[in-house]
Amino acid sequence: MFTDKTIGIVGVGNMGEVLLRGLLAAETSDRAHLLATEILPDRRAFITDNYGVEVGKNNVEMAKRCDILVLAVKPQYIDKVLLELVEVVNEKILLVSIAAGITTGHIASFFPGTEVRIIRVMPNAPALVLRGAAALYPGLHATEEDLTLARGIFETTGRTVVVQGEELMDVVTGLSGSGPAFVFMMIEALSDAGVQLGLSRKVSNLLAAQTVYGAAKMFLETGRHASELKDLVATPGGTTFAGMRALEKGIFRSTVMDAVEAASHKSAELGKKKQSG
Repeated sequence: MFTDKTIGIVGVGNMGEVLLRGLLAAETSDRAHLLATEILPDRRAFITDNYGVEVGKNNVEMAKRCDILVLAVKPQYIDKVLLELVEVVNEKILLVSIAAGITTGHIASFFPGTEVRIIRVMPNAPALVLRGAAALYPGLHATEEDLTLARGIFETTGRTVVVQGEELMDVVTGLSGSGPAFVFMMIEALSDAGVQLGLSRKVSNLLAAQTVYGAAKMFLETGRHASELKDLVATPGGTTFAGMRALEKGIFRSTVMDAVEAASHKSAELGKKKQSG
Protein backbone atom coordinates (compact mmCIF):
# COMPACT_ATOMS: atom_id res chain seq x y z
CA MET A 1 0.00 0.00 0.00
CA PHE A 2 1.61 3.25 -1.13
CA THR A 3 0.33 6.44 0.42
CA ASP A 4 0.99 9.92 -0.88
CA LYS A 5 0.00 11.40 2.47
CA THR A 6 2.78 13.18 4.32
CA ILE A 7 3.78 11.30 7.48
CA GLY A 8 5.60 13.07 10.30
CA ILE A 9 7.30 11.10 13.05
CA VAL A 10 7.78 12.91 16.35
CA GLY A 11 10.87 11.34 17.88
CA VAL A 12 13.21 9.05 15.97
CA GLY A 13 14.53 6.86 18.74
CA ASN A 14 14.49 3.10 18.21
CA MET A 15 10.84 2.75 17.20
CA GLY A 16 10.72 5.98 15.21
CA GLU A 17 13.75 4.88 13.22
CA VAL A 18 12.25 1.43 12.69
CA LEU A 19 9.11 3.01 11.23
CA LEU A 20 11.19 5.10 8.83
CA ARG A 21 13.15 2.04 7.78
CA GLY A 22 10.03 -0.06 7.36
CA LEU A 23 8.13 2.56 5.37
CA LEU A 24 11.03 3.08 2.99
CA ALA A 25 11.87 -0.62 2.62
CA ALA A 26 8.25 -1.53 1.87
CA GLU A 27 7.87 1.50 -0.40
CA THR A 28 4.73 2.43 1.53
CA SER A 29 6.00 5.99 1.48
CA ASP A 30 8.88 7.85 -0.12
CA ARG A 31 11.38 10.35 1.24
CA ALA A 32 9.41 13.29 -0.18
CA HIS A 33 6.45 12.34 2.04
CA LEU A 34 8.38 11.53 5.21
CA LEU A 35 9.38 14.05 7.87
CA ALA A 36 10.68 13.69 11.41
CA THR A 37 11.62 15.69 14.47
CA GLU A 38 14.22 14.90 17.10
CA ILE A 39 15.62 16.93 20.01
CA LEU A 40 19.15 15.47 19.85
CA PRO A 41 21.36 17.11 17.17
CA ASP A 42 23.55 14.02 16.68
CA ARG A 43 20.49 11.87 16.22
CA ARG A 44 19.02 14.28 13.68
CA ALA A 45 22.24 14.13 11.68
CA PHE A 46 22.34 10.33 11.89
CA ILE A 47 18.79 9.90 10.57
CA THR A 48 19.31 12.40 7.75
CA ASP A 49 22.61 10.81 6.71
CA ASN A 50 21.32 7.24 6.82
CA TYR A 51 17.76 7.63 5.52
CA GLY A 52 17.79 10.83 3.49
CA VAL A 53 14.75 12.11 5.37
CA GLU A 54 14.28 15.70 6.49
CA VAL A 55 14.63 15.87 10.27
CA GLY A 56 13.96 19.06 12.22
CA LYS A 57 13.45 20.01 15.85
CA ASN A 58 10.19 21.98 15.67
CA ASN A 59 7.12 19.78 16.13
CA VAL A 60 4.67 22.56 15.30
CA GLU A 61 6.28 23.46 11.98
CA MET A 62 6.41 19.81 10.97
CA ALA A 63 2.78 19.21 11.97
CA LYS A 64 1.64 22.01 9.64
CA ARG A 65 3.01 20.01 6.70
CA CYS A 66 1.62 16.59 7.68
CA ASP A 67 -1.49 14.52 7.10
CA ILE A 68 -0.44 11.91 9.68
CA LEU A 69 1.54 12.50 12.87
CA VAL A 70 3.11 9.51 14.60
CA LEU A 71 3.85 10.31 18.24
CA ALA A 72 6.85 8.04 18.83
CA VAL A 73 7.89 9.52 22.17
CA LYS A 74 8.19 8.01 25.62
CA PRO A 75 5.04 8.32 27.79
CA GLN A 76 6.70 10.80 30.15
CA TYR A 77 7.14 13.26 27.27
CA ILE A 78 3.75 12.90 25.59
CA ASP A 79 2.02 15.73 27.49
CA LYS A 80 4.77 18.19 26.57
CA VAL A 81 4.46 17.25 22.90
CA LEU A 82 0.66 17.49 22.95
CA LEU A 83 0.81 20.94 24.57
CA GLU A 84 3.03 22.09 21.69
CA LEU A 85 0.56 20.76 19.14
CA VAL A 86 -2.61 22.22 20.64
CA GLU A 87 -2.77 25.15 18.20
CA VAL A 88 -1.99 23.19 15.05
CA VAL A 89 -3.74 19.80 15.33
CA ASN A 90 -7.25 19.69 13.88
CA GLU A 91 -9.68 17.20 12.31
CA LYS A 92 -7.55 17.06 9.15
CA ILE A 93 -4.55 15.49 10.93
CA LEU A 94 -4.52 11.85 12.01
CA LEU A 95 -2.67 11.31 15.29
CA VAL A 96 -1.07 7.89 15.79
CA SER A 97 0.38 7.34 19.27
CA ILE A 98 2.71 4.58 20.42
CA ALA A 99 3.15 6.07 23.92
CA ALA A 100 2.61 3.07 26.19
CA GLY A 101 -0.27 3.38 28.65
CA ILE A 102 -1.58 6.68 27.27
CA THR A 103 -5.25 6.43 26.32
CA THR A 104 -6.95 8.02 23.34
CA GLY A 105 -9.15 9.91 25.79
CA HIS A 106 -6.13 11.44 27.49
CA ILE A 107 -4.74 12.59 24.14
CA ALA A 108 -8.13 13.95 23.05
CA SER A 109 -8.39 15.97 26.27
CA PHE A 110 -5.67 18.31 24.94
CA PHE A 111 -7.89 19.28 22.01
CA PRO A 112 -11.30 20.25 23.48
CA GLY A 113 -13.94 21.11 20.91
CA THR A 114 -11.99 19.32 18.18
CA GLU A 115 -13.00 15.92 16.83
CA VAL A 116 -9.39 14.86 16.67
CA ARG A 117 -8.75 11.51 15.00
CA ILE A 118 -6.54 9.24 17.11
CA ILE A 119 -5.20 5.71 16.69
CA ARG A 120 -3.41 4.15 19.65
CA VAL A 121 -0.79 1.51 18.84
CA MET A 122 1.15 -0.97 20.97
CA PRO A 123 4.12 -2.29 18.93
CA ASN A 124 6.74 -4.66 20.32
CA ALA A 125 10.50 -5.14 20.26
CA PRO A 126 10.74 -7.54 17.28
CA ALA A 127 9.68 -4.60 15.11
CA LEU A 128 13.38 -3.74 15.31
CA VAL A 129 13.97 -6.62 12.87
CA LEU A 130 10.71 -5.93 10.99
CA ARG A 131 9.00 -8.95 12.56
CA GLY A 132 6.93 -7.16 15.16
CA ALA A 133 3.35 -7.49 16.35
CA ALA A 134 1.35 -4.29 16.77
CA ALA A 135 -2.14 -3.91 18.22
CA LEU A 136 -4.24 -0.89 17.23
CA TYR A 137 -7.23 0.76 18.86
CA PRO A 138 -9.15 3.50 16.99
CA GLY A 139 -10.27 6.49 19.04
CA LEU A 140 -13.79 7.92 19.00
CA HIS A 141 -13.48 9.95 15.78
CA ALA A 142 -11.07 7.72 13.83
CA THR A 143 -12.47 6.37 10.57
CA GLU A 144 -12.02 3.05 8.80
CA GLU A 145 -9.70 4.81 6.36
CA ASP A 146 -7.63 6.08 9.31
CA LEU A 147 -7.36 2.55 10.66
CA THR A 148 -6.32 1.22 7.26
CA LEU A 149 -3.63 3.89 6.96
CA ALA A 150 -2.30 3.18 10.46
CA ARG A 151 -2.23 -0.56 9.82
CA GLY A 152 -0.37 0.08 6.57
CA ILE A 153 2.31 2.01 8.47
CA PHE A 154 2.86 -0.67 11.10
CA GLU A 155 2.56 -3.63 8.74
CA THR A 156 5.89 -2.47 7.31
CA THR A 157 7.42 -3.63 10.60
CA GLY A 158 5.47 -6.88 11.10
CA ARG A 159 1.84 -7.89 11.63
CA THR A 160 -1.09 -5.95 13.05
CA VAL A 161 -4.33 -6.66 14.87
CA VAL A 162 -7.19 -4.39 15.95
CA VAL A 163 -8.63 -4.66 19.47
CA GLN A 164 -12.26 -3.83 20.18
CA GLY A 165 -11.88 -2.29 23.63
CA GLU A 166 -9.18 0.10 24.78
CA GLU A 167 -8.86 -1.69 28.12
CA LEU A 168 -7.54 -4.67 26.14
CA MET A 169 -4.42 -2.69 25.24
CA ASP A 170 -3.11 -3.56 28.71
CA VAL A 171 -3.59 -7.24 27.88
CA VAL A 172 -1.70 -6.66 24.61
CA THR A 173 1.12 -5.07 26.62
CA GLY A 174 1.32 -8.15 28.85
CA LEU A 175 1.16 -10.60 25.94
CA SER A 176 3.02 -9.23 22.92
CA GLY A 177 4.69 -6.24 24.59
CA SER A 178 6.30 -8.20 27.43
CA GLY A 179 6.13 -11.55 25.66
CA PRO A 180 9.45 -11.27 23.80
CA ALA A 181 11.28 -11.13 27.15
CA PHE A 182 9.52 -14.34 28.20
CA VAL A 183 10.53 -15.97 24.92
CA PHE A 184 14.14 -14.83 25.37
CA MET A 185 14.09 -16.50 28.79
CA MET A 186 12.83 -19.68 27.13
CA ILE A 187 15.63 -19.52 24.53
CA GLU A 188 18.18 -18.93 27.28
CA ALA A 189 16.84 -21.87 29.30
CA LEU A 190 16.88 -24.21 26.29
CA SER A 191 20.44 -23.15 25.48
CA ASP A 192 21.59 -23.53 29.09
CA ALA A 193 20.20 -27.07 29.13
CA GLY A 194 22.12 -27.91 25.98
CA VAL A 195 25.35 -26.55 27.43
CA GLN A 196 24.79 -28.39 30.71
CA LEU A 197 24.45 -31.63 28.75
CA GLY A 198 27.58 -31.10 26.68
CA LEU A 199 26.85 -28.89 23.67
CA SER A 200 28.96 -25.79 23.00
CA ARG A 201 27.31 -22.45 23.76
CA LYS A 202 27.42 -21.43 20.09
CA VAL A 203 25.69 -24.59 18.91
CA SER A 204 23.22 -24.56 21.78
CA ASN A 205 22.25 -20.92 21.16
CA LEU A 206 21.65 -21.56 17.47
CA LEU A 207 19.58 -24.69 18.06
CA ALA A 208 17.48 -23.00 20.76
CA ALA A 209 16.79 -19.82 18.79
CA GLN A 210 16.11 -21.58 15.48
CA THR A 211 13.78 -24.03 17.23
CA VAL A 212 11.67 -21.20 18.68
CA TYR A 213 11.71 -19.31 15.37
CA GLY A 214 10.81 -22.40 13.35
CA ALA A 215 8.02 -23.44 15.71
CA ALA A 216 6.47 -19.96 15.55
CA LYS A 217 6.73 -19.88 11.75
CA MET A 218 5.19 -23.35 11.53
CA PHE A 219 2.29 -22.27 13.74
CA LEU A 220 1.61 -19.08 11.77
CA GLU A 221 1.94 -20.60 8.31
CA THR A 222 0.04 -23.86 8.81
CA GLY A 223 -2.88 -22.26 10.64
CA ARG A 224 -3.18 -25.40 12.72
CA HIS A 225 -3.95 -25.38 16.44
CA ALA A 226 -0.95 -25.38 18.77
CA SER A 227 -2.09 -28.59 20.48
CA GLU A 228 -2.35 -30.31 17.09
CA LEU A 229 1.19 -29.28 16.16
CA LYS A 230 2.42 -30.34 19.57
CA ASP A 231 1.02 -33.82 18.94
CA LEU A 232 2.91 -33.99 15.64
CA VAL A 233 6.17 -33.68 17.59
CA ALA A 234 5.23 -35.77 20.61
CA THR A 235 5.06 -39.44 19.62
CA PRO A 236 3.50 -41.82 22.17
CA GLY A 237 5.95 -42.88 24.84
CA GLY A 238 8.72 -40.82 23.27
CA THR A 239 11.27 -38.24 24.35
CA THR A 240 8.98 -35.22 23.88
CA PHE A 241 6.32 -36.62 26.18
CA ALA A 242 8.97 -37.15 28.84
CA GLY A 243 10.02 -33.52 28.51
CA MET A 244 6.43 -32.24 28.47
CA ARG A 245 5.71 -34.14 31.66
CA ALA A 246 8.64 -32.38 33.33
CA LEU A 247 7.24 -29.01 32.14
CA GLU A 248 3.83 -29.83 33.58
CA LYS A 249 5.42 -30.76 36.91
CA GLY A 250 6.92 -27.27 36.92
CA ILE A 251 3.46 -25.83 36.16
CA PHE A 252 4.89 -24.39 32.92
CA ARG A 253 1.64 -23.42 31.24
CA SER A 254 0.14 -21.83 34.34
CA THR A 255 3.36 -19.93 35.05
CA VAL A 256 3.40 -18.41 31.54
CA MET A 257 -0.25 -17.40 31.91
CA ASP A 258 0.51 -15.85 35.32
CA ALA A 259 3.41 -13.89 33.78
CA VAL A 260 1.17 -12.37 31.08
CA GLU A 261 -1.50 -11.56 33.66
CA ALA A 262 1.01 -9.90 35.99
CA ALA A 263 2.46 -7.81 33.16
CA SER A 264 -1.05 -6.80 32.04
CA HIS A 265 -2.03 -5.69 35.54
CA LYS A 266 1.21 -3.72 35.85
CA SER A 267 0.51 -2.01 32.53
CA ALA A 268 -2.92 -0.90 33.73
CA GLU A 269 -1.45 0.34 37.01
CA LEU A 270 1.31 2.33 35.30
CA GLY A 271 -1.14 3.80 32.79
CA LYS A 272 -3.30 5.17 35.60
CA LYS A 273 -0.25 6.71 37.30
CA LYS A 274 0.97 8.34 34.08
CA GLN A 275 -2.35 10.01 33.40
CA SER A 276 -3.04 11.11 36.96
CA GLY A 277 0.48 12.33 37.66
